Parts: sequence; C-alpha cells; structure tokens
Amino acid sequence: MIDLKTCAAISDAFGPSGFEEATADVIEQELNGLPTRRDSIQNLYAALPQNTGNRPIVMLDAHMDEVGFMVQSITPNGLLRLVPLGGWVDHNVPAHTFLIRNRRGELVPAVSSSKPPHFMTAAERGAPLTLNNILLDAGVCCKEDATGLLGLEAGLPVVPDTAFTYFESTGVMLGKAFDCRLGCAAQVETMRALREETLCADITAVFSTQEEVGARGARVAVDRLHPALAICFEGTPADDTFTPPADAQGALKKGVQLRFRDGTMVSHAGFVAFARKIAEENNIPHQCAVRTGGGTNGGSIHLAAGGVPTLVLGIPVRYAHTHYGYAAASDVEAAVALATALLRALTPEVIRTLNPMAENGTPVF
Repeated sequence: MIDLKTCAAISDAFGPSGFEEATADVIEQELNGLPTRRDSIQNLYAALPQNTGNRPIVMLDAHMDEVGFMVQSITPNGLLRLVPLGGWVDHNVPAHTFLIRNRRGELVPAVSSSKPPHFMTAAERGAPLTLNNILLDAGVCCKEDATGLLGLEAGLPVVPDTAFTYFESTGVMLGKAFDCRLGCAAQVETMRALREETLCADITAVFSTQEEVGARGARVAVDRLHPALAICFEGTPADDTFTPPADAQGALKKGVQLRFRDGTMVSHAGFVAFARKIAEENNIPHQCAVRTGGGTNGGSIHLAAGGVPTLVLGIPVRYAHTHYGYAAASDVEAAVALATALLRALTPEVIRTLNPMAENGTPVF
C-alpha cells in the first residue's frame, strides 16, 4: 500500500508555478534523509547514495507546481484581479475558495466572485464567462483594508483551498494538485524502495518547477544532468467519465498509463516496448494511451542534451486542473511498481540499446 500520509502532505502543500518552495520542503522531509540539492530555478534533486558514480544517469522527473493564479492588481473596493499560472477552464473557477499567500507568508482565504443572477441582464446570462470577469474577494470593502489589514498586493500566489481525503471503502483519493503531486509521491516512494539497492546506473530524481507554464524547470534539469534515459511521473487527465469503457485510455483502477504520444512528444518506441515487457512479466496493471493534445515534461526532456529516450508513467486523475481531483491509490502503486521494476531491469546493454550515444552524465552531488 502506498503511503497515504505522503500523498496527503504533498497534495496539500502550497506551490503554484514559480512558488514551489513549500512543496519542495515537504518532499525533502518525505525523502527521509536522502541527499538533496536545489538549483537556481528551485528544482529539487535527490540521489540514491550508492548509485552516484561515473556512470550514465537515469533521470526521474515529477513536477511540483500546481495550477494557480497570481494577483495582478487590487480594485478600489478591495477585489483582486488575477492572471492564471497554468491552464484553467474559465467556468471551473467561480464560486470556489482559494488561498492567497500574503507578503507576510500568511495564507489568506478568499472566494472567487460571481455576479448573482438577480442582477444579471439576459445578455449577461447568455454571454460566455471569461477570467477577466472573475475576481477574488477576501472579505474586505476597500483596497486600503486589503493591503493594510490582510497584507495583499500584486504578485502574490494563489492556489485552490482543498484538503486531501482518502476513501477507504473505494480506495480513491480526493484532493487538489494531483497533477502532478501524485507523481511526486510516486517518485518519493520509488526512491525509498531503491535506497538500499545497487543498480547499474546513477539515479537522480528531479522534482521540477514550472511545468504548468511551459516545462521550464525540466529544461534546466535535463541540461544540467545530461541523462542517458528519463522516466517522467505525471498525473494524467482521466477520460473514463465521458469516454466509452472500451475506448478509455486513462481509467481509474486500470493501472499505470504508458503514453505513446501527446502534443509535445512521440515516445521512444523501444523504451515503451521495454516498459510493457517489464509490466507484463511482473503482472503490473497498465494501460496505453495515444493523446492528440496536452503534454508533459517529457516534451522538453526528450529533445534536450542531444536527445533523451523518455518514458511517461501516468497516474489517471479525474478533473485535473480544477479544485478537486479523484485518483485511485492502486494506480499510484502500479506506477511505483513499474518504475522500480524498470530501474532494476536496466543493464548497460539495455541502456546502450535504447540510447546508442549514451555517455556518463553530470552528477549534481
């Protein structure tokens, strides 16, 4: 069984794109003493001590940032105008609670505003909703109170106000930021599972920043490490609530998702085939996905450092990029099981087959 306390702690952490420090602090604690370092863009690196030598590097990646907002300005009556950090569907934003981290480091609750139907014209009722019409209300009546009493100002980060819950009867988790905090939890569990083992490659886990605004942290990390191979953990959007069961490729409780294609990457066919072989040999539940849109850090990683064969291990998440996501604990377990089995199965010959130009990477420890 996965460590639900780890999943909860990482999910609940405050950390939209560009403001991931608190999330990194939580993850560092959950790594239980493994060596860690941070770089200038606040990527968090962790290593297995017995697997850091002059050998090819296998880079693990999971992004820490969650979709959120930044305060753009404050109106005279104390409402906050926002700009998104990551992709939001506009109609998912109104009538929800959010948390703003003020200039004193305190978390200030706020409600996303909506105009009551009593005051709306027929034209307003029929008009499409846009983020320009949605402001945050922190419960004040003027700009002076927003700034003076609550410590609010432009540039502050904002995230959904949601707490992690696990439903034992169904084995399903509910929470925010499962894209990609469950990937982070799976990566932590993978590092814990392998911490006493000697593998054939150097393993560096990267908990990367700013994926939701263009995979920026991963670009820095892969250029720093020059890995031979990469495995990305991701909280991938589930499609089982609106797709016929026979066609769904991201269903809860169907196992870890192997992604063949998305809008940013055509996966390395040999790496995907190797992963499927290992999953089948170890009876690890898995499902295969071909996506026409979206993307992961794999899009940046596989093109960097001369080309890096990259595998995406997805954990299906219902209602990604909203306040509330559902995910199955068993799918996280499957992702950890496949990642650990893959890393144990890698040999120098397999690495050379997947990446004939693989060289020793650049350790950060």
